[in-house]
Amino acid sequence: MATQRLKIGCAGLGRMGKRHALNFLERTPRAELVAASSPDPVELEWAKIHLEPFGVTLYQNYDDMLKHEGLVAVVVASATAVHAEQAIKAIEAGKHTLCEKPISTSPEVSQTVVDAAAKKPELKVMCGFSRRFDKSYRDAYQKMQAGAIGTASVLRSQTCDKLDPSGFFVAYAEFSGGIFVDCSIHDIDLTLWFFGNDCKVKSVSAIGNTAVEPDLRKHNDRDNAVGLVEFYDGRIAYFYASRMMAAGQEDVTEIIGTKGKLAINNQPAMNHVNIYDETGVRREIPQNYYDRFEYAFVTEANEFTACCLDNTALPLELENAVKAVRIGAALQESMVTEKKIYFDEDGKRSQLASL
Repeated sequence: MATQRLKIGCAGLGRMGKRHALNFLERTPRAELVAASSPDPVELEWAKIHLEPFGVTLYQNYDDMLKHEGLVAVVVASATAVHAEQAIKAIEAGKHTLCEKPISTSPEVSQTVVDAAAKKPELKVMCGFSRRFDKSYRDAYQKMQAGAIGTASVLRSQTCDKLDPSGFFVAYAEFSGGIFVDCSIHDIDLTLWFFGNDCKVKSVSAIGNTAVEPDLRKHNDRDNAVGLVEFYDGRIAYFYASRMMAAGQEDVTEIIGTKGKLAINNQPAMNHVNIYDETGVRREIPQNYYDRFEYAFVTEANEFTACCLDNTALPLELENAVKAVRIGAALQESMVTEKKIYFDEDGKRSQLASL
């Protein structure tokens, strides 16, 4: 008897969409990529070469793809601005849904996806926070849970992209939600994971600068930013985001506890090769986010597929995606307004700090 496979479609065939499509096509044995959609003619031309010959039906219209015969699940990897809209359409059409982060740049819009998913409890709906599927982060989390560092009290995490001299980040800033929602959202999600879903934010504050791209200010964004989150139980999270790294991608996390510290990727490396030449001893590092987390995305695709086919629990809760966006949006606002933002213990904005 043939093994059951998850028939899935990919929405969006930009840089991230291509990666998701190929992962489900080539590296997820229990999935079958049967459809893909994009309104972009250039992306569809790519798909005619890389997807269509393998039996993938291509659609220019996302709504048409949702009607593809036998389609069971959708991965939403399109532009951030349409993540929520497309995720809700997939849910309402009865499709399991994997949505790229963030669900939306707005916590209110993000909540509409959670609400839609709540009406269809039989569906698996997940936001793809890729670092939760990385072997090193999972190992660090297990060590922390086992008490290796005592009580985790401070988390310092960063997402730092290699400088793109093309000006891509300036154009993208109009739609990205800003550096905290776009870049630091991963670090915020890690905080919710390592500190626990029940951690309550007391205040956020942030600063930033435009050291390379002053035009980012037109979109209330920066190319470097530092954010600080204080929790009601006294714990602290410190985030650094940058879009001007010279050598390559630098994604680093430290969890400091009462009995020790866990550090992930403190010395970024593409592989285990050291280069000895006239400049000294050096090693190459990942040039972009996908270089570092490629296998995490593959694991994510396989685990999502297994949850859909086996009806098992998803590895992360959809509600956390809303919490992450709420924190990221507040950090972005704090950076732009230069004001500290407070929350009460119910998660609602508060005008003054609690005494």
